[in-house]
Amino acid sequence: MSNMRVQASRAFEALKSLFALVGITALGVFFILPLVRLPVPLVSGLPSFAPIEAAAAEALEGALPTAVVETPLEREQRSVAESIAKRYRIADAAATSFVTIAYRAADQHRVDALLILAVMAIESRYNPVAESVMGAKGLMQVIPKYHQEKLFEHGGDQSLLEPEVNILVGAQILREYQRRFGDMETALQMYAGALDEPTSQYANKVLAEKARLDLLRFKARKTGTQA
Repeated sequence: MSNMRVQASRAFEALKSLFALVGITALGVFFILPLVRLPVPLVSGLPSFAPIEAAAAEALEGALPTAVVETPLEREQRSVAESIAKRYRIADAAATSFVTIAYRAADQHRVDALLILAVMAIESRYNPVAESVMGAKGLMQVIPKYHQEKLFEHGGDQSLLEPEVNILVGAQILREYQRRFGDMETALQMYAGALDEPTSQYANKVLAEKARLDLLRFKARKTGTQA
């Protein structure tokens, strides 16, 4: 009986030692494991989040509107076109087209674009199919029988009802009269067929309209320098 008690006591002490050892091991793992960075295997079939985030960032960047920066000339033309559309009650697209063509014709024939537009305002109020009893046609009311040589390369008289042809030919005529007379007022009176009219009424109307457009040009350029 005494022998059995001794064996039981020894077994109990061995069991206590075993539990103590397990406890110490567990405690060590608890403190040491967070300090160890274990490699994380890439599981096949699971998506990688970094490429997805990069793709999303690129898509978002592409979706954001890009700011459009106008050049001084573009801002000037836009301002003039908006004013013409409002004042003469024509479509914005038509006004923009006429202004664009006028600036292009001005570069080609070395005439102020605003002078071309002012003539269009007085002659036809920006009606591209306007025709007078004298036979003048289009935006700048060109009389074809006096300018056959200019119209030949564009296809003849009926081409004057095309805005681009009308504006180009009208600008060319203005330039020729400016060279001939060396004076804008006289050139404008000649353009209107009223060279002998003593009050220069036609020229005054055109120059007044040009002065209004000049103010728009000045404001547009001033805004550009302040931006």
